[in-house]
Amino acid sequence: MTDTAGTTISVCPVAELPPGARRLVEHDGMKIGVFNCDGTLYAIEDRCSHDDGPLAEGEFDQAACTVECPRHGSLFDLTTGRPKTLPAFKPVKTFAAAVVDDTVTLEVA
Repeated sequence: MTDTAGTTISVCPVAELPPGARRLVEHDGMKIGVFNCDGTLYAIEDRCSHDDGPLAEGEFDQAACTVECPRHGSLFDLTTGRPKTLPAFKPVKTFAAAVVDDTVTLEVA
């Protein structure tokens, strides 16, 4: 469930988010994890749908484009926000990421 309507926010210069890197940003009280999976940017809500754990702190596999919740091990697909393993079974919100004028940007609600 990508949220495409809303406000565009700047994250960082694209050079500061190379492949394999991640960045945590906050907008209107919501934390968002921004990940570079082998050159493609993805952004998801930094909240495990199982117990509200901080996803962006988990193990990030850029080749598989997944992040693992550090609390109970649910693996989330960064491309869709959907969990690939239990105990989480509900997807988390995703956000459209882009590069505009050498700056990583997100579309947020």
